[in-house]
Amino acid sequence: MIEGRPGARGGGRVLRAGLLLAAVWVLSAPAARACQACFGAEDSPIIDGAKAGAWMLIGLTFCMEAAFVGFFIYLRRRAKRASSIELDSEWRELQRNTRWS
Repeated sequence: MIEGRPGARGGGRVLRAGLLLAAVWVLSAPAARACQACFGAEDSPIIDGAKAGAWMLIGLTFCMEAAFVGFFIYLRRRAKRASSIELDSEWRELQRNTRWS
């Protein structure tokens, strides 16, 4: 080992502890690692909460998409109104100029 290097001591201990933890996890029973949602308990409150959360996220996504569509429809209507006002004012100006010519 190189002396003076921080963390040089005990590095083997951390590695051994990590390997031991990984071995225990791999060799343990699959049912012990699964939560109620993953193991398949259909009547669990966790499942009901997860379903409600998923529906809330889907609803929020649709609301945001509807807001974007509404905003772009508003911009389109406003652009049409602005262009018709500009055309009306240009047409009036042309009519004024041709009458007195």
